[in-house]
Amino acid sequence: MGPSGWSPTRYLQTVRDARRDLAGVLRHTPLESSDELTCLLGVPVYLKLEFLQVTGSFKVRGALLRLSALGDAADGVVTCSAGNHGRAVAWAAARRGIPVTVFLPAGSDPAKIAAIRDLGAEVRIPGPSGFDEVEPLALDFARRRGLPYLSAFDDDWVMAGNGGTLAAEILEDLPGVRTLIVPVGGGGMAAGMVRLFRSLHRSFTLVACQHEESPSLALSLHRGEAVTKMPPIDTWAGGIEGGIGIRTFAHLRTAVKRVALVSEHELRQAVVWLLEHHHYLVEPSSAAPVAACLQRRTGRIPGPAVIVLTGRNFSLERLRTLLGAQPSAAPPADPLLVNRSGNG
Repeated sequence: MGPSGWSPTRYLQTVRDARRDLAGVLRHTPLESSDELTCLLGVPVYLKLEFLQVTGSFKVRGALLRLSALGDAADGVVTCSAGNHGRAVAWAAARRGIPVTVFLPAGSDPAKIAAIRDLGAEVRIPGPSGFDEVEPLALDFARRRGLPYLSAFDDDWVMAGNGGTLAAEILEDLPGVRTLIVPVGGGGMAAGMVRLFRSLHRSFTLVACQHEESPSLALSLHRGEAVTKMPPIDTWAGGIEGGIGIRTFAHLRTAVKRVALVSEHELRQAVVWLLEHHHYLVEPSSAAPVAACLQRRTGRIPGPAVIVLTGRNFSLERLRTLLGAQPSAAPPADPLLVNRSGNG
């Protein structure tokens, strides 16, 4: 059995069933090459355009699968989200006629808040600015109401949906993939991908990309245990802010060889770079792997490599502010790489 209680066989079958059952709902998003990043990294680099997914992010994969596992008996569900998971749950719940309450940190992107409300969900913004401060309030609310709580990442079904089905698509389109470069917040997508590759007995290199002010995975690897709570930070990249999941870290601790840390400024530069060089508009959380590549923090990697661009939900107001700033700068000469020991 795996660290979370699911055997590799059950996990693999769940992913296969999900791909079959959700084929008419989810999009098989494109995998496109990047000449610029290929030149920069010295190996073939492909971009997984998951920002083109339904609801604008990969999160709908896990939301659909988790709600499906609940069946039709749920009178309502509660979740906490930085934005994209909440939107995905609201969309999936609306399809099934299930009421949903979404807790959000203060300072969440206005575009995400509006989209969740437009889907008919009840939105609660209790005041704290960090995900880790808001989630206990959501859990308490769910307990008092007797409603299921849907984790944004620390759940087998969510891992299978968000990471497993995504990894399966990548392997279908690029069977020879050897490196995955992904953003990591709570770790659900990354852990789900690890589990799929391991269930198939496939070798791979995983580069996890995090905000330098919220390096929960890097700290967890250094300490040898999951750092589930992090202080709130001032960021537009809420999707990679906060602690790692206990279940997700159980899978990531033996799979991640490198954690590349990037700054808020570098994240915003990467958004502009993608818009300039590929005409893709993604949110700052999604741009973390590109920022790591531009700053030469991935280390040497085997190719082909796939970067997952996870979401596009970004407010017009923030986009205007971003485009008024300085465009992406040249990568620095000295790379910063956080390895498994936590040393730079």
